[in-house]
Amino acid sequence: MTTPTTTPASTGAPKPKRRAGDLVFSGAAVGAGIVILVVLAAVTIFLVAQSIPAFTEDPADNPILRGRSFWEYVWPLVFGTIWASLIALVVATPLSIGIALFISHYAPRRIASVLGYIIDLLAAIPSVVYGLWGALTFAGILTPFYTFLNENFSWFPPFAGVVSPTGRTILTAALVIAVMILPIMTAICREVFLQTPKLHEEAALALGATRWETIRMAVFPFARGGMVSAAMLALGRALGETMAVTMVLSVSGIVTFEVLTSTNPSTIPANIALNFGEAHGTGVNALIATGLVLFVVTFVVNAIARWVVNRRAEFSGAN
Repeated sequence: MTTPTTTPASTGAPKPKRRAGDLVFSGAAVGAGIVILVVLAAVTIFLVAQSIPAFTEDPADNPILRGRSFWEYVWPLVFGTIWASLIALVVATPLSIGIALFISHYAPRRIASVLGYIIDLLAAIPSVVYGLWGALTFAGILTPFYTFLNENFSWFPPFAGVVSPTGRTILTAALVIAVMILPIMTAICREVFLQTPKLHEEAALALGATRWETIRMAVFPFARGGMVSAAMLALGRALGETMAVTMVLSVSGIVTFEVLTSTNPSTIPANIALNFGEAHGTGVNALIATGLVLFVVTFVVNAIARWVVNRRAEFSGAN
């Protein structure tokens, strides 16, 4: 009769002792995550609670709504916010990807480090400085270009209408926002491009691919999720931009796709900044309700970005 042999698992191997530093770090990480959830929940509760009067009370008594329903008031603002942000994203995305590729794959190391530092420095400039530059300098520079677009491409609906003599249009505001989100997208895309497995690039080069073919076949497929994340993060930044848009844009509160005229839609952040100082009573609730709408739009944008990134989660440098 043979006796069963014992293994460390059956005898119960002692668990490794956790050091104090590990406990402190794990506790701090869990606490930070809980704080984020608590702050998000507190902001949501505040916005919802303060927005209820804007939906339930008589619009005629609201100094902001002035007899209009809340949705009639907020719809042009939502349109202007999304319209300006999409224009900025369309302009900034190819520039950011191009700059990130130049820094990561084309530029010499010294030039790449200096250029990367300059791009990062742009993110530290306050938005009010961008607003002053856009309103006092950039708008005037763009006015002849707007005239050219209107004279030669007025058949395209966004370039139709009478050109604004000041240049303070929704397109100018979008271009200023594009400059502001450029460092964010460039920095993220640069880091993602640098993380592309070298074996993939070397294999493409060994098969006779040019540098651009290597980027197209090895770098872009690997970095697609990161580029989408960078674009969505920049879009969220653009949706919430306040001071630059407030100082650059000459608003009229209408819904129009024309980007060269003096009649421009406003954005939710700019509208809150312009009206909050004079708002009182239920007018404050109406402005907070527009902030709730912006909160929901931004949440939806980030949720879509997370869904797109998760679709690429199975791809890794090992396969």
